[in-house]
Amino acid sequence: MTTPAAGPLLVGCDFSSSPTRRKPIVLAFGHAARDAVVLERLQVLPTLEGFAQWLRQPGPWVAGFDFPFGLPRALVEQLGWPLQWEACMAHYASLDRSRIRETFAAYCAARPAGDKFAHRAFDRRAGSSPSMKWVNPPVAYMLHAAIPLLIAAGVHIPGLREGDPARVALEAYPGLLARELVARRSYKSDERSKQTPERLIARKDIVAALEAGRTRLGLRLKLSHAQRDALVEDASGDSLDAVLCLLQAAWAQRQGPPRYGLPEELDPLEGWIVSA
Repeated sequence: MTTPAAGPLLVGCDFSSSPTRRKPIVLAFGHAARDAVVLERLQVLPTLEGFAQWLRQPGPWVAGFDFPFGLPRALVEQLGWPLQWEACMAHYASLDRSRIRETFAAYCAARPAGDKFAHRAFDRRAGSSPSMKWVNPPVAYMLHAAIPLLIAAGVHIPGLREGDPARVALEAYPGLLARELVARRSYKSDERSKQTPERLIARKDIVAALEAGRTRLGLRLKLSHAQRDALVEDASGDSLDAVLCLLQAAWAQRQGPPRYGLPEELDPLEGWIVSA
């Protein structure tokens, strides 16, 4: 007989704004066990509809999602969009992707070289891409696809939106934790020609470091042999990214409500990456 896990379900999400069977959304589920996080299973969702349905699952759960939760304040002010988060997100959701691309491209074109994109307050600290970026990676489209689904599901987003306190959604960023472990070494690629032995070794190093608890989060990752092999063998890095987000969600859950480790200087329009 299995002993039930104490505390909420922990979830990490590697998101795609246009998921398919070949490039699905990946969820990593786990639970806390003292100073460890036990990976229970991975799940793939090939559609946004499936993701929306999962968000409505009853809690308690705490989840870290790899997509931006807000736009830079400087951008929003320049465009004259609403300065209250939920109103801003509603306006953003009303635009199609071509309009978003044209609007953001025009903003960048009017700015000096080397300072084209507006940044959120923590982007440089976290090493994250500007949330207005529409290519490589298209995080602007990820925000556009995902945030309306979070709002519609009624989840609680600390610092941004009051919702169901049993379903807590946090912005996570796997690159923040990965760089702590392997610096600037690349560990993933969707292009088969770039799925090199060096990237395989980097994934092995990340997994080994997570299992040993060699991160500032103070948590160890507990895996089965089969899970370890699956994370290392996924050359896209999507499964590993979901697990990195899972660790960030676990850290936030340890910090607890109401802020889940988010700082006092969090901008209620921009949001914040958990553990940044």
